[in-house]
Amino acid sequence: MEFLTEYGLFLAKVVTVVAAFALVLILSLSARQQKRPSEKGHLLVKHLNEAFDQVTQSLNNAMLSEDAQKQAEKNEKRRLKSVRKAEKAALKRGDAEGEDSETAEKRVFVLDFDGDVEASAVDNLREEISALLSVAGEGDEVLIRLESAGGVVHGYGLAASQLRRIRDHGVKLTVAVDKVAASGGYMMACIADQIIAAPFAVLGSIGVAAQIPNFNRLLKSQNIDVEMHTAGEYKRTLTMLGENTEAGREKFLAELEDVHELFKAFVAENRPKVDVAAVGTGEAWYGRRALERQLVDVLMTSDEYVIEKLKDFAVYEVKYEIQQGKFEQAMKRFSALSTQWPVRQKILAQLDRL
Repeated sequence: MEFLTEYGLFLAKVVTVVAAFALVLILSLSARQQKRPSEKGHLLVKHLNEAFDQVTQSLNNAMLSEDAQKQAEKNEKRRLKSVRKAEKAALKRGDAEGEDSETAEKRVFVLDFDGDVEASAVDNLREEISALLSVAGEGDEVLIRLESAGGVVHGYGLAASQLRRIRDHGVKLTVAVDKVAASGGYMMACIADQIIAAPFAVLGSIGVAAQIPNFNRLLKSQNIDVEMHTAGEYKRTLTMLGENTEAGREKFLAELEDVHELFKAFVAENRPKVDVAAVGTGEAWYGRRALERQLVDVLMTSDEYVIEKLKDFAVYEVKYEIQQGKFEQAMKRFSALSTQWPVRQKILAQLDRL
C-alpha cells in the first residue's frame, strides 16, 4: 500500500508539472500570436439575384406536379444554354470587357456592420469598402445593413470616416437599420444619402455617457495606500483607485460636453434638415417617431429594400473574412471538445443507470 501511495503522489506531481508546462506554452503561443501581424483574410462575394432566383424556382417547383417539374427543368436548361451562348457571342465581339457606361448593368453592393462597444467590425468594413470602391462607379450603390447601439468615440468615429469614403467616391450610400442604430451607430448612419429603418427600430441617442467606479474609500478602510504621479494638470482627471477632486470632475464633464458638441455638429453637417437642438438630448426613438423628427427617410426593412433592388440592379453581398491561424483553430477545437465532454459524461451516466 505504501508503494501505491508513493506512486500515486509521483503521478500527481507529474500531472501537475505537465499541466503547468502546457499552460505556460499556451500563454506564450497566445502572446506570440497577438504580436504577429493580423492574418490576411479573403473576400466573399455572393450574387443575391442568383440566390433569390434559385429560392423562387425551388418554391415554384415544389408546388408543381411531377410532369410540370420536368418541363420546368427543361425550360430552365434551355434558358441557361441561351444565356451562355449570348455571353460567348459577347466575348467574341469584345463587349464583355467593358460595356458602354449608359448600358452597363448597375450594381448594388450590400455590406453588414454588426457593431460592438469597441466597433471592432471596422477592420472588416475598411477592407470591404476598399475592395468595392475599386470597381464601383457612377450609378452604383452601397447598402450598409447597420446594427449598433454605440460604443467608444474613436472606434465609431473611424467607422463613420470609412463610410464617408463611399460618398466622397461619388457612390450613393444607403444605410438600413432593422433593429438599432443609436449613439455611435447613428453617427455612422447619418453619413448616408438615405436612411431606411424598420418601424420599430431604435434610432438616435445623440449624446455621450461615461462612468467609472472609484475604490478609494474601500482601499482606505483596508489601510491600503495608492500613489499616482502625473505630469500635466489634467493628465488624469478621474481615477479608479485614487481620490478624485472637484477640479478633475469638472474637467471630465467639460470633456464630455465637448464630445457632445462635436457629435451634434457632425449630425447637423450630414443631415442639415434635422433639428439638432431638439434631437441632441441623448433620447432614442422608434422608427416612426424617428421619421417624424427626420432622423430617417423611409420606413422599410432591409429585406424589402434588397428585394426591390433585385428588379433593376445586380445585387452583390460583400463580406471580408479573416483567416484563422492554426493556433486559433486548435483552441476552437479544444473549446468545442471541452464543451461537449460534460454532456457526453452525463449521457454515459444516464445509460449506466438503465
